[in-house]
This record gives sequence, C-alpha cells and structure tokens, in this order.
Amino acid sequence: MIQALQASLPATDTTVRLLLADDHSIFRQSLCVLLQQEGFEVVGEASAGPEAVKIAETLRPDVAILDYSMPGMNGIEVARELQKAAPDTQTILLTAREDNASAIEALRAGMHGYVYKSQTAEDLVKTVREVVRGAIHFNTRLPPVSIDAYTPGLGREPDPLTDRERQVLLMIAAGSTTRTIAAALGLSSKTVESHRSRIMRKLHVHRAAELIRYAIRHQLIAP
Repeated sequence: MIQALQASLPATDTTVRLLLADDHSIFRQSLCVLLQQEGFEVVGEASAGPEAVKIAETLRPDVAILDYSMPGMNGIEVARELQKAAPDTQTILLTAREDNASAIEALRAGMHGYVYKSQTAEDLVKTVREVVRGAIHFNTRLPPVSIDAYTPGLGREPDPLTDRERQVLLMIAAGSTTRTIAAALGLSSKTVESHRSRIMRKLHVHRAAELIRYAIRHQLIAP
C-alpha cells in the first residue's frame, strides 16, 4: 500500500471543498451525503469528465474525487487536464478496477489519492484528509517493485542530487519541517531552505508533493 507520505505543508482549519465526479447518480449522491456528514463541503457534482473539468476550473475545489470510468474523459484524463485548468486542486481516483496499471497511471498523472470502490467509506475519508495535508495516499496492494515496472527508464535516470540534497529530500518526504531537518543535520534553517530550492530546481518540480513522487519513483523511499 502506498500510504500517506506527508509533505511539510501547514495544516488548515478551513472547511475542505470537494468536487465529486461519477456517472452513477445514486452512488454519487450517497457519497455526497457521507462526505458532508464528515464535515466536508461538496461544492460541485459532475457525471462526465468534461463537465468535471469545467466545474473545477470555475469553482476551484480543494479536492476532486474522480471516478475512473466516466463518459467523455476518464478520471485520470480529467486529472491531467486539472493540472492545467485548476492546478491547486488535488485529485483522488475512485475506481472499481483493482489493478497495478491504473494505480501507476494515476501516480504518473500526478494524482494524490487512489481508492478502490470496494473499500470502506472510512478509507475514502482518510484519503481525502491525508491529501489535504499534502500527502500522497494510495490505498492499493501495489508492491514497491511495481512502480519501476510500470515506469520504464525512471529507475535508470541519473540522480542529479548531491548526498546532502538527497538527505534533505528524504526528510522532506518523511514530513520533517525545515527546523527539524536543520537540527538533525546541523544546518541553519536558511541553508535547508536553500537545499530545498536547489532540489526543486534540479528536479523541475514546484510542490513538495512532487518531491515525494520523485522519491517513490526512484525507490528512495518505500511506498
């Protein structure tokens, strides 16, 4: 299972705004009631992929829960579009397909969560909460070795990081704060922030969650 790999992001007490996209109306409406009971605000519902993209672009929800199989565009295709149309919206794939291929596809598309429809409501709620905290939370049976198996060449890319930068990356991926990293490595907070900036620049990423995905793909941390 790829569990919650928390980035160093601040917690928030703001009500989490959700978009639900699933072409089965009864299932979607039941999910809406469940999530509202858990304290989330459902700001939009969609029954097709293109509709989900339009709603997300307009309403900018915190999290979009996307069914894998929808008319027009599947959930992973929607997630790719949202990276451009609503880049601050985190995405969770909800799927009846229990296979490694769809999980890897979702990971490579930049999605932050993955939940089987056969799992419990508690699993979905936990995934939403972890994703909002800046984590990647995949509820799968995916073994670590499968990640490289479905991402050809990634494991063979040269590592551009220095040993110190790799240390900092691992601690960021583990959820350590700048202050904690500085104390553990005997550095100043300013130096740690400089390392973080260089790591992001070298890896061509802009968010902490993307650093976690890099660490997973290169097996620097175990899913």
